[in-house]
Amino acid sequence: MSDSSAPATPADLRSVVAGATLPATAEPFPCVNPARTQEVLARVSLADRDAVVQAARAARQAQEKWARVPAPVRGQVIGNISELVRRNKEELSQAVTRDIGKPIVEARGEVQEIIDTCEYFRGEGRRLYGHTVPSEMPDKQLFTFRNPVGVATIITAGNFPVAVPSWYIVPALLAGNAVVWKPAEYAAVCSWAFYELFSRAGIPEGVLNLVYASGEETFAGLDAALGEGVVDKVGFTGSSVVGSRIGELCGRHLQTPCLELGGKNPMVVTADADLDTAAEAALFSGFGTAGQRCTSLGTVLVHESVHDAFRSRLDTLTRQATVGDPGRTDVVYGPMINERFADRYEGFLNWICDHHRVLGSTATGRITSANPREGFMGDPEAGLYYHPVILDGVRPEDKVFTEETFGPIIGMASYRHLEEAIELANRPGYGLSCAIYTNDPRSAFTFRAGINAGMVSVNNSTSGAEAHLPFGGNGRSGNGGRLSGIWVLDQFTRWQSLNWDYSGSLQKAQMDVGEVEADLEFRLA
Repeated sequence: MSDSSAPATPADLRSVVAGATLPATAEPFPCVNPARTQEVLARVSLADRDAVVQAARAARQAQEKWARVPAPVRGQVIGNISELVRRNKEELSQAVTRDIGKPIVEARGEVQEIIDTCEYFRGEGRRLYGHTVPSEMPDKQLFTFRNPVGVATIITAGNFPVAVPSWYIVPALLAGNAVVWKPAEYAAVCSWAFYELFSRAGIPEGVLNLVYASGEETFAGLDAALGEGVVDKVGFTGSSVVGSRIGELCGRHLQTPCLELGGKNPMVVTADADLDTAAEAALFSGFGTAGQRCTSLGTVLVHESVHDAFRSRLDTLTRQATVGDPGRTDVVYGPMINERFADRYEGFLNWICDHHRVLGSTATGRITSANPREGFMGDPEAGLYYHPVILDGVRPEDKVFTEETFGPIIGMASYRHLEEAIELANRPGYGLSCAIYTNDPRSAFTFRAGINAGMVSVNNSTSGAEAHLPFGGNGRSGNGGRLSGIWVLDQFTRWQSLNWDYSGSLQKAQMDVGEVEADLEFRLA
């Protein structure tokens, strides 16, 4: 096992297009360990907009040949990726922990998600089914086929730097597409490791291209590539604001992107709920990965009859939770992913109002020797560590109620009846994930029917995905596209129909259809 506490030698990382490494830049971007901000893990040469277009052109050139590879053989390549990741699981997990400060236990789970995704899709190479459809005419057959869309540009965030890319890239490759992947530049080391494993699985050059670039250069390059017609599908995981821009851009080119965006994920706790389990789930949902998941808990809506009892349990659990060095196996969460997220989180803390009761820790803000967290593990001065915050008494008009707060902060509010809880849960306009804790099946199904989220959990947390279940949201959380399972294939294939008439004459649909004689006036005596 590699030691996450060992100092890393900075690597020089550059984009790869059609198997060739792009030139280094004069001022590379420093990729920093957020748990020890003085440790530079890599220096990343960020490409410009022209490189994004260049990568799309290379992908276009390679895609047709890749699409002609039989799908079961492409499935074997996906199986090779699974085996490579399995054999390098600990090294890749440690890279994730160093890059973004995710606790090593969570990082191992994230890498396992790649393996699970590959294991699911290795078999889909033998199940890219079309249909045989009966015709309304004799001597005629109808068929449907799944064809790859072509070139997919995939832009992913850094909070799940290897799992989420696999959700896009694995099915895209399996279906016969070529890919241009733009990862988060601050998670460059684990992204490079991910690319290296994939590139050794039997993928031809040009079918998978890696582009390190800033957001604005990527957007400009994507605009040009769409205009040139060398990108056929865009997949994006990130903020709702950027997702809206990408959706608008793709719409101008008559494309529908797959957008997996932010969330303000509610958890409803009913009067009959198991409060101990619900509090444990709220702790994991709200503070795992330091609250930096798209599925992180936003607001807990607790029935007024158990509000105080639940608050006491959650406050106690949160105060007891270990925060600190992500290399330890007993920490609930580590640092903020990157300085930009720490700065933004500081702004969210300004949304705390006088009517909020602040719970969960010995203080708020950044954890330092002057602003300590009881039970902190490690050196708080070394990284971007923040106190967990529970805000009781949030109101529907509060920003902390309506807006995504990417960080270790959750709100609490009371409700009187389930219909009110559902209305409050839907009010922010996001629709990614949600949960309800109840022992009443009627409450569970009423909640499911009324909530606008794409994913609903009953007696489980708002976070947690499985490789064979659809993942995605609605409203401010996405445009209805789904990742994972068979559903993601609709993002990376297009249906083609074939009608084959072997009657020897022209048969015209809806006009030459045979008629059946019937006595519809007949009535039983």
